[in-house]
Amino acid sequence: MLNTEQRVPIDEERIEATLAHGVRKDAACVREVLAKAREMKGLKAEEVAVLMAVSDPDLLGEVFNTARYVKEEIYGRRLVLFAPLYVSNLCSNECLYCAFRKTNKEVKRRALTQEEVARETRIIIDQGHKRVLLVAGESYPVEGFPYILRCIETIYNTKHDRGEIRRLNVNIAPLTVDEFKELKAAHIGTYQLFQETYHRESYARVHLEGQKADFDWRITAPDRAMQAGIDDVGVGILFGLFDWRFEVLALMQHIDHLEKAFGVGPHTISVPRLEPAIGSSIACQPPHPVSDIDFRKLVAILRLAVPYTGIIMSTRETPNIRRETFALGVSQISAGSRTNPGGYAEDEKYDGSQFSLGDHRSLDEVIRDVAELDYIPSFCTACYRLGRTGQDFMDLAKPGKIKDHCGVNALSTFVEYLEDYGSPETKAIGEVCIQKTLESFTEQRRFVAEVLMDRVREGERDVFV
Repeated sequence: MLNTEQRVPIDEERIEATLAHGVRKDAACVREVLAKAREMKGLKAEEVAVLMAVSDPDLLGEVFNTARYVKEEIYGRRLVLFAPLYVSNLCSNECLYCAFRKTNKEVKRRALTQEEVARETRIIIDQGHKRVLLVAGESYPVEGFPYILRCIETIYNTKHDRGEIRRLNVNIAPLTVDEFKELKAAHIGTYQLFQETYHRESYARVHLEGQKADFDWRITAPDRAMQAGIDDVGVGILFGLFDWRFEVLALMQHIDHLEKAFGVGPHTISVPRLEPAIGSSIACQPPHPVSDIDFRKLVAILRLAVPYTGIIMSTRETPNIRRETFALGVSQISAGSRTNPGGYAEDEKYDGSQFSLGDHRSLDEVIRDVAELDYIPSFCTACYRLGRTGQDFMDLAKPGKIKDHCGVNALSTFVEYLEDYGSPETKAIGEVCIQKTLESFTEQRRFVAEVLMDRVREGERDVFV
């Protein structure tokens, strides 16, 4: 087991050399890498660098088509939906890109009471959500970390009409191993943490005060979480703080470290770009902006490099960018989001928010759009509750068997949404999507899916295999 004080190796010189190596490759080399990517066993850093250097539109189209193939072979056409639930924007850090930074006087500070947490949860449930991502600034009310544990308990205990939250993921400040054990005991799903940037100099430049200024404490948090028994961890980069190509290769080094130390890499990778935030000039003018085409490229490359890892796209991005990246590798999206404590109840989009949103649509509108694109909106939480996490999940994903579970479970949860929360227009579009999806299934998968959907239509809820 890894020593928690050990550094996670990020070899910056090796990354720069790898990037230089990739620039000189021709079309034949690119196609060779893509052929390997279709085997769905992942790519080496040198191969990723080759794809990063692609600029020819036709070759880039081949990269995108390969990413589409790999995603659908592993996950099928299901797209998981969730909502963030911000319980606090108190923070002890000074991160120049974030509205929550402690010296920012333009943000209204707030930590929700448990009654307010329950109210926010009920509103999210009434949208139709079944999973949430609990988010908090990196400081808590007087009671400290137990505040988060109480919030988790409140969210799980809140029921409304026929709805409930079935999986709760967490994005909070790094913890000690003992604290991570308490988090696991609270029955969380994934522990999620962004390194923000893997470039040490850039990291120091934008993280001025607080525990987050400690690069090594943050980068070793997934190790401590796994040591504590949390099977699923999520990692991420805030693209725009440094060269995206460097960041992706550094991320691969981090993933390689986790796989060697624990036998399994991250369950998810988040890919946010810097967006405007109250009181932050850096957020409005990123040091290393990522263009839309490069953003699509990096999503596709991540899908090919780590084919079994979920890729999360937030409502930072516009509806159009989100649509375009569904086919390139994104497998989870947030919808109907608010990024400030109390934002669902009070419909405040900016006062106290962490960043500005690019997609302001309701969950129902997003689902309608997803279904029109022939993707299955999924609220499935079966894997988490059946123990298909960590290595067990990968054992199903790597041979391509996970989509046999994902497809049918996605349809049953989609029908549940349509029955309980869908607007008439979304119901009509959803039924068309369901029939198209069934036609693409094998006879056995179709039979299982129809049995599950019939049970839902007859009144059962939370039906899965």
